[in-house]
Amino acid sequence: MGQSTPFKPIALVVEDDEMQRELVSLLLEECDMGVIQCESAETAVEVLDKLGSSMAMLYTDVNLSGSMTGVELAHVAAKDYPNIHVVVASGKDLPEELPDQALFMPKPWLTLDLLREAERSQVHN
Repeated sequence: MGQSTPFKPIALVVEDDEMQRELVSLLLEECDMGVIQCESAETAVEVLDKLGSSMAMLYTDVNLSGSMTGVELAHVAAKDYPNIHVVVASGKDLPEELPDQALFMPKPWLTLDLLREAERSQVHN
């Protein structure tokens, strides 16, 4: 008989800078999260359409490749999947308002802050 695998919360990391995407993914994996990576909001929406109800966390940068911003993605996620803990990061001021339950993390953020949000997303669900 096989051993059961413990449930791993899933995080969606959306960042067009590969090094930052890898760093965020590595940190979230250290929090025992499964991670799916995307570099555009359009691809992230496709992932959300398939797996959104099982996602614990969405981390997105504001500026992404493609025509959709991370703020727009945050609104889609918050509207369609209200249980996802949404974190939006940027090195600049936000171009528009975030959904009420989303959190803004100014870059450069501290590793501990991201880890705290990962923990919060696991309690949140």
